[in-house]
Amino acid sequence: MDTTWLSTLLLALIVSCIIYCAWNTMWSKHNLPPGPTPLPIVGNVLQMRTGEMVKSLLEFREKYGSIYTIYFGHKPVVVLCGYEVVKEALVDHPEEFEARGRLPTLDSFVQEHGVVFSSGKRWKDLRRFTLTTLRNFGMGKKSIEQRIQEESGFLVAAIRSHKGMTKQSRYEV
Repeated sequence: MDTTWLSTLLLALIVSCIIYCAWNTMWSKHNLPPGPTPLPIVGNVLQMRTGEMVKSLLEFREKYGSIYTIYFGHKPVVVLCGYEVVKEALVDHPEEFEARGRLPTLDSFVQEHGVVFSSGKRWKDLRRFTLTTLRNFGMGKKSIEQRIQEESGFLVAAIRSHKGMTKQSRYEV
């Protein structure tokens, strides 16, 4: 019976040491922006409302400013909120912000494809291609809806003229 009590105490001491080490590791990154205090192992996940992540992030913005740090588990995430802050980061300092964080749950599925999930040179190339394609398609000059309606009108006119030619050729025979 004494060995069971001693084993339980030893296990509790080991678990406490692991939690303490994890806690210190999270807080050793002093060069990150301020943010809510994370809990060991789970980070700030429990401080966010289920199904309302955006609202929770906006509430953090009110308390900590437009740039703050939250933790998903033991991983820190720097959050940028607002047009001016995002513009400054992505337009004025693109080299510093070209790398993206990893999303292990999505990595096996998306394999860094797409503008949202890619990083580095691939992201630059995809972004350039996407912007060029959208400009060539008429974005900025006309709304995409107007462009689609215009193209649909040409297609309908072509079909009608083709049907008219088919009817004429039937009657001519």
